[in-house]
Amino acid sequence: MGCPAGTPWFLNMVAEVETCLEPLELLDAALAVEQEVGRVRRAPADPRVLDLDILLFGEHVLDHPRLSLPHPRMRERRFVLTPLVEIAPGARDPVTGLTVAELLARLGDAQRVRRAGAIATAGDASV
Repeated sequence: MGCPAGTPWFLNMVAEVETCLEPLELLDAALAVEQEVGRVRRAPADPRVLDLDILLFGEHVLDHPRLSLPHPRMRERRFVLTPLVEIAPGARDPVTGLTVAELLARLGDAQRVRRAGAIATAGDASV
C-alpha cells in the first residue's frame, strides 16, 4: 500500500511489549535499533531493511512532530491490522473507540496480505 510499482512483498509483524519508557523514549530506542541494522532513511516509501513503528501506546493519544499515537495510518492498512488482530483483537484505538478487529472489518478487499513461512496454508493466499 503506497509503495512504488514493482515493490517486492515484505514481511510485516506486530509485537506487544511492556516498557517503562515514555513514548518518545521508545521511539528513540526503536530508531537506534533500525540504525544498528543498517537502515538509512531516505524517502518514506523506500524499501528498507527494518521499519519499526509504534502503533498503540496504551490509551495515549499524542500529536508530536516526531511521533503520532496511535499510528496515523494504522486504521487504513490491512498489513498492519491483520497481525495486530491476531495478537490483540480487543485492543482499542483510543481515537475512534473501535477495536482493532472492528477497524479491520471496515477495510475493503483491495489490499492483499499473505501469511509467510511454515504456518501458511492454501487458504492464506489472500486475507
